Amino acid sequence: MATGAHRATIVWRRDDGDFSKGRYSRGHVWRFAGGVEVPATASPAIVPKPFTVEAAVDPEEAFVAALSACHMLTFVDIARHRGFVVDAYEDEAVGVLTRNDAGRRWLSEVTLNPRVVFAGDPPDAGTLAAIHGAAHDECFIANSVKTEVRVATAG
Repeated sequence: MATGAHRATIVWRRDDGDFSKGRYSRGHVWRFAGGVEVPATASPAIVPKPFTVEAAVDPEEAFVAALSACHMLTFVDIARHRGFVVDAYEDEAVGVLTRNDAGRRWLSEVTLNPRVVFAGDPPDAGTLAAIHGAAHDECFIANSVKTEVRVATAG
């Protein structure tokens, strides 16, 4: 049963570049509920400058961030339920763009590198790993993709 719709509005407009030769800006805007607007672009790893926007988010970065944020939110809640108090959580997540057997690009893996600070006694290594495992199992985004998601640092 559906628990709600999640919407995003994507807005792009052609600029005065030579569209027929692919010389146009890939800059666009993502609009979300509550009025948040995020400047977005194609990945500079795919589309060369000056046709990308350096100060904008590309879809691949957003994908990695979504996986990381979902894991973090789930991890913090599970830790709370298990009696731990999380003071801080920071993750430098990395996504790897490769080609599949058909030669198409895809984000084949995302490695999460969380650093968690607890108030009071932290969980032991086994419990920490178990919380990360449960967070991965329950993360909505991780359950929605075929990308391999790994937790490299459990600390």
